[in-house]
Amino acid sequence: MKMESVDRELSRDGDYPLLLTRKQAAEFLGIDGNSFDKYFRHRGLRCFMVGRRERYLTSELVAFVQANLVA
Repeated sequence: MKMESVDRELSRDGDYPLLLTRKQAAEFLGIDGNSFDKYFRHRGLRCFMVGRRERYLTSELVAFVQANLVA
């Protein structure tokens, strides 16, 4: 898969708020919440804290996916 197609596929953030909840972040990525926890949250994905709640930027999600692509 070429990087351009990955960029195009993952740049569908127009329908999402700036800061995503865990559920919204999983939906944005097209995975379930448990997979999000296993493969993203617990592997160093950067987040923004609102009180004690984690929020995620779509740009951080895209960057994390791009940085962890398997060749």
